[in-house]
Amino acid sequence: MVRALSLLGLLLLWMVAARLTDDPQVLPGPFALLTPFAAEIRSGALPYHLLHTLVRVAWAFALAMSIGMALGLAMGLFPALDRWLDPWLVVFLNLPALVLIVLCYLWIGLNETAAIAAVTLNKIPNVTTIIREGARALDPGLRAMAQVFRMPRRTYLRHVILPQLAPYTTGAARSGIAVIWKIVLVVEFLGRSNGIGFQIHLYFQLFDVAHVLVYALSFIAVMLAVEWLFLQPWERRVRRWRLA
Repeated sequence: MVRALSLLGLLLLWMVAARLTDDPQVLPGPFALLTPFAAEIRSGALPYHLLHTLVRVAWAFALAMSIGMALGLAMGLFPALDRWLDPWLVVFLNLPALVLIVLCYLWIGLNETAAIAAVTLNKIPNVTTIIREGARALDPGLRAMAQVFRMPRRTYLRHVILPQLAPYTTGAARSGIAVIWKIVLVVEFLGRSNGIGFQIHLYFQLFDVAHVLVYALSFIAVMLAVEWLFLQPWERRVRRWRLA
């Protein structure tokens, strides 16, 4: 209920801003987007480009989370490794996303591999940093208990480490999905021939604000659905043991 009222407030603010601007070429009202939205759906352009962007987001998210979690866990558990890799982490954390995107396109080519690699490399340092902090905060008492009972490594990882890392993993996932799709749009804007970013680039060149908003808001709606239907329920589930 609160979320619905909050979105309604945002919609009303948009309507007021559009009315004050009084120029649909600058800021069309929300209802003015219904016609171009329906036209893009009927033509199949919106579902086609939305699917391509979602595939890139899914690949980059899966790769960034898996590699970042492995690196973060290793750096948090082994201080010697952390000392070696920390300078690399700082460099990649401060390397602009645009630079990595351009370099991947120059080195690999204007293809899907370069696009997904650029997005993945941009997100891995953030995931690594969050998971490393979680690994540093692991309860030493639980580790000692596992050693006393000679718990197998796989069992220790599954039942001791991963539950403690769950809040950090959730945080990395939520921030990751928000950042990754934005970088994917930049990647598509610069060097792909399909996707939401490509369409935004196209309509930017045509100065068509309505279609830019149609494509942007369509993908935002999908990401909000992912957030509310998957990420937030998962976060509540992994935090239950702390509230018990």
